Amino acid sequence: MFGRLGAPEIILILVVIILLFGAKKLPDMARSLGKSARILKSEAKAMKDESKSSSTPAGPPSTDESSQRTIQAAPGDVTSSRPVSEPTDTTKR
Repeated sequence: MFGRLGAPEIILILVVIILLFGAKKLPDMARSLGKSARILKSEAKAMKDESKSSSTPAGPPSTDESSQRTIQAAPGDVTSSRPVSEPTDTTKR
């Protein structure tokens, strides 16, 4: 009963989506979804590379590398890459 979606059902779903979100917002939503996917992919790659480098003993890490990382901007992003400090707990209680 619900196993197959044909062309009429897909067209109906697309029409409902366009009516709900509006035709003007759909390209912006697709663009932001693409940016999010690129960021997720680059972060996953960075974590994978980081785990590979930490598994091979190459001596102590340099102080510059451990204190600051640079996040690269996605292609087409209007912001530039910037250094980001690792979060530290500096709250006083």
